[in-house]
Amino acid sequence: MKEVNVIEHPLVQHKLTLIRDKRTGSKEFRELVRELAILMAYEVTRHLPLCEMEVETPMAPVKARVVGGSKIGIIPILRAGLAMAGGMMDLIPTACIGHIGLYRDPDTLEPVRYYCKLPGDLAFREIIIVDPMLATGGSVVEAINILKEEGALNIRLLVLLAAPEGIKKVHDEHPDIPIYTAAVDERIDHNGYIIPGLGDAGDRLYGTK
Repeated sequence: MKEVNVIEHPLVQHKLTLIRDKRTGSKEFRELVRELAILMAYEVTRHLPLCEMEVETPMAPVKARVVGGSKIGIIPILRAGLAMAGGMMDLIPTACIGHIGLYRDPDTLEPVRYYCKLPGDLAFREIIIVDPMLATGGSVVEAINILKEEGALNIRLLVLLAAPEGIKKVHDEHPDIPIYTAAVDERIDHNGYIIPGLGDAGDRLYGTK
């Protein structure tokens, strides 16, 4: 399976344009990323099964549907993924959060792990990796490797922007992982940044350089 789901909802596309704009400051950028994560979470969780239960309305009993049988694990890739994880938790407050800390070596562009803390029951959870950018794909592939080594069986990837090179790397190494994104951009440059992209998501989120 090689699956890329481009979420083209008008509100997603509108907010994506705002975060692309270099004039958007850190405060607004953080708010928009959080809002985008909430909107995109609707699509990445569309497959969750429902079960029926009976509740009392102020008028009468009714049989209604609730999400059942699925436990969610949200795994942000540090540091930029944290902004998306906050939005996801607003929508799915019962989810567990794990953290994978990776940075990209500026010379080799390869991921270097510096932190990892995961739920102990990964095999029984629907795992959603969140990271704003899928550029070279190195960090995401390393995160998937870690999760599978720790027992995760059902993994999805949610990113705001993806480059063809990153999609190919993920699909080459993990063809079972569906990718959800708001846009697939043209390419990556020699520094590993997405073009046209939105710059360095972590720096724009936290006001660093």
